[in-house]
Amino acid sequence: MSLKFAILTSLTERAGSGIELARRFDRSIGYFWPATHQQIYRELDRLASAGLIRELPQEGPPRRGQPRRFEVTPGGSELLVGWIGEGDEPDPMRSTLAVRVRAAAATGRTRELRHALEHHRRRRQDDLDRYRQIEQRDFRSVDPSDPRGTLQHRVLRLGIEGERAWLAWCDDTLAALEGLPGD
Repeated sequence: MSLKFAILTSLTERAGSGIELARRFDRSIGYFWPATHQQIYRELDRLASAGLIRELPQEGPPRRGQPRRFEVTPGGSELLVGWIGEGDEPDPMRSTLAVRVRAAAATGRTRELRHALEHHRRRRQDDLDRYRQIEQRDFRSVDPSDPRGTLQHRVLRLGIEGERAWLAWCDDTLAALEGLPGD
Protein backbone atom coordinates (compact mmCIF):
# COMPACT_ATOMS: atom_id res chain seq x y z
CA MET A 1 0.00 0.00 0.00
CA SER A 2 1.12 3.53 -0.45
CA LEU A 3 0.59 6.74 1.42
CA LYS A 4 -1.60 7.79 -1.51
CA PHE A 5 -4.46 5.56 -0.36
CA ALA A 6 -4.16 6.57 3.29
CA ILE A 7 -4.47 10.24 2.27
CA LEU A 8 -7.33 9.56 -0.15
CA THR A 9 -9.12 7.72 2.66
CA SER A 10 -8.59 10.57 5.13
CA LEU A 11 -9.75 13.19 2.62
CA THR A 12 -12.78 11.05 1.75
CA GLU A 13 -13.69 11.07 5.43
CA ARG A 14 -13.28 14.85 5.60
CA ALA A 15 -11.72 17.51 3.37
CA GLY A 16 -8.77 19.28 4.92
CA SER A 17 -5.46 21.06 4.70
CA GLY A 18 -2.04 19.50 4.91
CA ILE A 19 -1.69 20.43 8.57
CA GLU A 20 -5.13 18.97 9.35
CA LEU A 21 -4.13 15.74 7.60
CA ALA A 22 -0.87 15.62 9.53
CA ARG A 23 -2.81 16.00 12.79
CA ARG A 24 -5.23 13.24 11.75
CA PHE A 25 -2.26 11.00 11.03
CA ASP A 26 -0.78 11.83 14.42
CA ARG A 27 -4.08 10.96 16.16
CA SER A 28 -5.43 8.02 14.18
CA ILE A 29 -4.21 6.82 10.79
CA GLY A 30 -0.60 7.11 11.90
CA TYR A 31 -1.13 4.31 14.41
CA PHE A 32 -1.26 1.87 11.50
CA TRP A 33 0.22 3.86 8.60
CA PRO A 34 2.71 6.43 9.89
CA ALA A 35 3.90 9.35 7.77
CA THR A 36 5.88 12.50 8.41
CA HIS A 37 4.39 15.91 7.71
CA GLN A 38 6.87 16.30 4.84
CA GLN A 39 5.75 13.00 3.27
CA ILE A 40 2.11 14.06 3.54
CA TYR A 41 2.73 17.42 1.83
CA ARG A 42 4.75 15.79 -0.98
CA GLU A 43 2.00 13.23 -1.54
CA LEU A 44 -0.67 15.95 -1.58
CA ASP A 45 1.22 17.66 -4.42
CA ARG A 46 1.47 14.36 -6.35
CA LEU A 47 -2.22 13.61 -5.84
CA ALA A 48 -3.20 17.10 -6.99
CA SER A 49 -0.94 16.84 -10.06
CA ALA A 50 -2.54 13.48 -10.91
CA GLY A 51 -6.04 15.00 -10.60
CA LEU A 52 -7.00 12.69 -7.72
CA ILE A 53 -7.60 15.59 -5.31
CA ARG A 54 -8.35 19.28 -5.88
CA GLU A 55 -7.72 22.39 -3.91
CA LEU A 56 -10.83 23.95 -2.43
CA PRO A 57 -11.47 27.67 -2.81
CA GLN A 58 -10.17 29.75 0.08
CA GLU A 59 -12.73 30.90 2.62
CA GLY A 60 -12.77 34.66 3.00
CA PRO A 61 -10.23 37.06 1.54
CA PRO A 62 -6.85 35.51 0.70
CA ARG A 63 -4.20 36.07 3.33
CA ARG A 64 -0.62 35.06 3.67
CA GLY A 65 0.02 31.68 5.25
CA GLN A 66 -3.55 30.50 4.74
CA PRO A 67 -3.42 26.70 4.41
CA ARG A 68 -4.58 25.09 1.18
CA ARG A 69 -7.54 22.74 1.71
CA PHE A 70 -8.18 19.68 -0.43
CA GLU A 71 -10.95 17.26 -1.31
CA VAL A 72 -11.03 14.05 -3.32
CA THR A 73 -12.06 14.29 -6.98
CA PRO A 74 -14.38 11.76 -8.63
CA GLY A 75 -11.28 10.18 -10.21
CA GLY A 76 -9.67 9.87 -6.77
CA SER A 77 -12.83 8.30 -5.36
CA GLU A 78 -12.96 5.84 -8.25
CA LEU A 79 -9.32 4.86 -7.70
CA LEU A 80 -9.88 4.43 -3.95
CA VAL A 81 -13.02 2.32 -4.40
CA GLY A 82 -11.24 0.09 -6.94
CA TRP A 83 -8.29 -0.33 -4.57
CA ILE A 84 -10.49 -1.42 -1.62
CA GLY A 85 -11.36 -4.77 -3.19
CA GLU A 86 -7.91 -5.63 -4.51
CA GLY A 87 -6.15 -8.56 -2.94
CA ASP A 88 -2.64 -8.13 -1.66
CA GLU A 89 -0.12 -10.09 0.32
CA PRO A 90 0.10 -9.57 4.08
CA ASP A 91 2.86 -7.17 5.04
CA PRO A 92 5.92 -9.06 6.24
CA MET A 93 6.73 -8.48 9.88
CA ARG A 94 9.77 -6.32 10.48
CA SER A 95 10.91 -6.27 14.07
CA THR A 96 14.20 -5.06 15.45
CA LEU A 97 13.26 -6.84 18.67
CA ALA A 98 13.08 -10.19 16.86
CA VAL A 99 16.56 -9.52 15.45
CA ARG A 100 17.79 -8.64 18.97
CA VAL A 101 16.46 -11.99 20.24
CA ARG A 102 18.32 -13.78 17.46
CA ALA A 103 21.47 -11.77 18.26
CA ALA A 104 21.15 -12.75 21.93
CA ALA A 105 20.77 -16.38 20.85
CA ALA A 106 23.94 -16.09 18.76
CA THR A 107 25.99 -14.32 21.44
CA GLY A 108 24.46 -15.66 24.66
CA ARG A 109 23.89 -12.11 25.97
CA THR A 110 20.60 -12.64 27.79
CA ARG A 111 21.03 -9.81 30.32
CA GLU A 112 21.09 -7.18 27.56
CA LEU A 113 18.14 -8.89 25.90
CA ARG A 114 16.12 -8.67 29.12
CA HIS A 115 16.57 -4.86 29.12
CA ALA A 116 15.45 -4.61 25.49
CA LEU A 117 12.41 -6.83 26.11
CA GLU A 118 11.37 -4.89 29.22
CA HIS A 119 11.68 -1.59 27.34
CA HIS A 120 9.70 -2.95 24.39
CA ARG A 121 7.03 -4.31 26.72
CA ARG A 122 6.62 -0.91 28.44
CA ARG A 123 6.21 0.82 25.08
CA ARG A 124 3.68 -1.76 23.89
CA GLN A 125 1.74 -1.37 27.15
CA ASP A 126 1.69 2.41 26.64
CA ASP A 127 0.29 1.91 23.12
CA LEU A 128 -2.32 -0.55 24.37
CA ASP A 129 -3.39 1.90 27.10
CA ARG A 130 -3.69 4.70 24.51
CA TYR A 131 -5.77 2.50 22.18
CA ARG A 132 -8.09 1.52 25.03
CA GLN A 133 -8.56 5.18 25.93
CA ILE A 134 -9.48 5.92 22.31
CA GLU A 135 -11.89 3.00 22.35
CA GLN A 136 -13.57 4.29 25.54
CA ARG A 137 -13.72 7.84 24.23
CA ASP A 138 -14.79 7.22 20.62
CA PHE A 139 -16.38 3.78 20.42
CA ARG A 140 -18.21 3.24 23.69
CA SER A 141 -21.55 2.83 21.91
CA VAL A 142 -21.11 2.05 18.24
CA ASP A 143 -24.32 1.48 16.31
CA PRO A 144 -23.79 -1.92 14.60
CA SER A 145 -25.68 -0.63 11.54
CA ASP A 146 -23.22 2.28 11.10
CA PRO A 147 -20.55 1.11 8.62
CA ARG A 148 -18.18 4.00 9.36
CA GLY A 149 -18.17 3.62 13.13
CA THR A 150 -18.19 -0.17 13.05
CA LEU A 151 -15.30 -0.47 10.59
CA GLN A 152 -13.22 2.26 12.25
CA HIS A 153 -13.67 0.40 15.52
CA ARG A 154 -12.53 -2.83 13.84
CA VAL A 155 -9.28 -1.11 12.82
CA LEU A 156 -8.76 0.02 16.39
CA ARG A 157 -9.49 -3.51 17.64
CA LEU A 158 -6.76 -4.80 15.31
CA GLY A 159 -4.34 -2.44 17.04
CA ILE A 160 -5.54 -3.53 20.49
CA GLU A 161 -5.25 -7.22 19.68
CA GLY A 162 -1.84 -6.70 18.08
CA GLU A 163 -0.52 -4.98 21.21
CA ARG A 164 -1.99 -7.69 23.43
CA ALA A 165 -0.23 -10.33 21.31
CA TRP A 166 3.09 -8.46 21.58
CA LEU A 167 2.69 -8.14 25.35
CA ALA A 168 1.99 -11.87 25.69
CA TRP A 169 5.02 -12.67 23.53
CA CYS A 170 7.26 -10.36 25.58
CA ASP A 171 6.01 -11.93 28.81
CA ASP A 172 6.58 -15.46 27.46
CA THR A 173 10.06 -14.56 26.21
CA LEU A 174 11.00 -12.91 29.52
CA ALA A 175 9.80 -16.04 31.32
CA ALA A 176 11.88 -18.21 28.96
CA LEU A 177 14.94 -16.11 29.82
CA GLU A 178 14.53 -17.11 33.48
CA GLY A 179 15.32 -20.72 32.62
CA LEU A 180 18.42 -19.90 30.57
CA PRO A 181 21.96 -19.65 31.96
CA GLY A 182 23.09 -16.03 32.44
CA ASP A 183 26.02 -14.44 30.69
